[in-house]
Amino acid sequence: MASQCTAFRDSKGGLHASLEKATLEDLAGVLGRVGEEGGMTAGVAKLIFDRRVEIERIFAEHDQLTGSMPAGGTVERLHAI
Repeated sequence: MASQCTAFRDSKGGLHASLEKATLEDLAGVLGRVGEEGGMTAGVAKLIFDRRVEIERIFAEHDQLTGSMPAGGTVERLHAI
């Protein structure tokens, strides 16, 4: 008898049992090969996935600073004493 199951597709059309696995495959694809044999790519993708909140915070801070960047391409940071 046929049964129904839930699967998730990555951007290349591959099926995965969990959303996390599909997302990790997409991240690995974006990263490309890391290391001589490409074996590090999956580990780097997992690390990025696990530390997503911190990584997004860093990029948000970066985007905030570059959004106020003058035409010359540098930002002066002033520190209050």
